[in-house]
Amino acid sequence: MTVGFIGGKFLPLHLGHVYAITYASSMVDELYVILSHSELRDSELCLDTKMDYIPANIRLRWLSQLSKDMPNVKVIAIEDDQGNDNYNWAEGAHLIKEKIGKPIDYVFSSEREYNDIFKVLYPTSKHRLIDPMRTHVNISATAIRNEGVYNHWEFIPTFVRPYFVKKIVVVGTESCGKSTLTRNLAKIYNTTYVSEYGRTLCEELGGCEGILVEEDYQKIAYGHKMEEFKAIEQAYKLVFIDTEAIVTQFYSNLYNFNHQPVLDEIAKLQDYDLWLFLEPDVKWVDDGLRVHGEETTRDNNNLHLKVLLKKHNIDYYVLSGSYENRLEGAMELIEKLLLVAP
Repeated sequence: MTVGFIGGKFLPLHLGHVYAITYASSMVDELYVILSHSELRDSELCLDTKMDYIPANIRLRWLSQLSKDMPNVKVIAIEDDQGNDNYNWAEGAHLIKEKIGKPIDYVFSSEREYNDIFKVLYPTSKHRLIDPMRTHVNISATAIRNEGVYNHWEFIPTFVRPYFVKKIVVVGTESCGKSTLTRNLAKIYNTTYVSEYGRTLCEELGGCEGILVEEDYQKIAYGHKMEEFKAIEQAYKLVFIDTEAIVTQFYSNLYNFNHQPVLDEIAKLQDYDLWLFLEPDVKWVDDGLRVHGEETTRDNNNLHLKVLLKKHNIDYYVLSGSYENRLEGAMELIEKLLLVAP
């Protein structure tokens, strides 16, 4: 039985890695993929680049997803506490041999410069180069870190992309244009969006006022979160989300006079990159589900929602005026977000 290994930091995992791992797996009976990681060393690599440090467990998860249907591939993580300048290659090789626990026939890499050191560290193994000129997949992790993930999106595996997707949530009270803005932004940026799940439930019930029960709001929050996960998996760099758990709490207060701690707990777990708050200064539209169209009521509801957001220490941007003004304002904020994107 032939045994080989291929190692790396996979910071981030890209299609060049995928090609090398897949190709290597066809050349041996048993392939070990070694994630060599050190928070110190890996953080140093990300300094002064366009990408933040990625925790080792996330990278290990990616490798697991890649190899889940490759029965002859085993993924192993090896941790040390060394930096870039003092990395001990001999110690690393010892740990790799110890983890694999059997003779290693092949050591795979894409770097010719490793020839000499591999001869010393793995004298009984053959160093096999895979795509050293990067003719099959012309990318490197260094280029991605330095130039940004979004600039090399086509080289990021589909199961890796969700980690880098920026989440933009649109909030506000009844009939302030949330659904319209969410859909329009998704079209402009060619990506996915999440509709307000509360509306879906109300349509299933035939209405909202007077018939919602406490558990309905929990269903809305849970259902909405599951729809978010689905949309993120298919997103192109950005995902747009219509409402979230704090707005669900707002409606629980509004319709049932009930503040639910479980919704606060869900809100604490939320992690959005940009909050857009829409003022209720556009014409109120009666769509059969809305019931709070009187101007004073709209203003009071608006203030109530802002109080809830403040309690959760949410920093949001206010958009008001015409639908055109809202769209332009949202796009300006999104473009700023993209400038600091990974």
